[in-house]
Amino acid sequence: MGLSTVADTGYALWKTLEISVPTVVDALAGRLTVERSDARLRSWSQALLDRAEVELSVSGLDRVPLDRAYVLMSNHQSHFDVPILYRAWPGTLRMVAKAELFRVPVWGRAMRAAGFVAVDRSGNRAKAEAAMRAAGEAIRAGVSIWIAPEGTRSEDGQLGKFKKGGFLLALETRTPIVPIAISGSRDILPKHTRAIVRGARVQVTFGAPIDPSRPSEIDPRRGSAKVAALSTEVRDFISAHLVK
Repeated sequence: MGLSTVADTGYALWKTLEISVPTVVDALAGRLTVERSDARLRSWSQALLDRAEVELSVSGLDRVPLDRAYVLMSNHQSHFDVPILYRAWPGTLRMVAKAELFRVPVWGRAMRAAGFVAVDRSGNRAKAEAAMRAAGEAIRAGVSIWIAPEGTRSEDGQLGKFKKGGFLLALETRTPIVPIAISGSRDILPKHTRAIVRGARVQVTFGAPIDPSRPSEIDPRRGSAKVAALSTEVRDFISAHLVK
């Protein structure tokens, strides 16, 4: 591992603002496209990983047919999971993010314009259903959606308890789930820290898509049991492929 510095964090914030402003301007002018947003997100993620000198290794993509959209699910150890996934995933990708991020000046407006989905964690049923509809519409338009089933970054690198929202989305939209194990991102920027550490080795491992509607020993009419079965399958893959 290399140098730890808050200057690199400042650089990451500046690069974020650099793509946010033109995205908002394009949205207001009616010229923002999925392709333009994709290009900016990939450029942004590459810049952040280059600055942090991240050594990224990706495996398992050959298991995933790239002819459709998916619900991507991974463990969550760092804010750097976002640019890491944008470098690792070859298709159009948007993320489900907590509503607080959408209130950040400029960045939040750019996120919404680019097609990110806000999730309100206040327990408001109407807002939760609206987020589910927005995610479903994105999937039907060919956009894969990333969800961290833990709901937040891990404090210690261990997998936390999974929330059911992403699994319900996959079930209701009949969208296969791609399980993903991310190892090493916590070494770049752990939770509750501000200084980025350079030179981390990050391994991203993709699993074969899990069809939520496939026949199984679980009665599909028992929604909670089906969610539990899917959650266990995703969790088992991530646990088995995390590099300790």
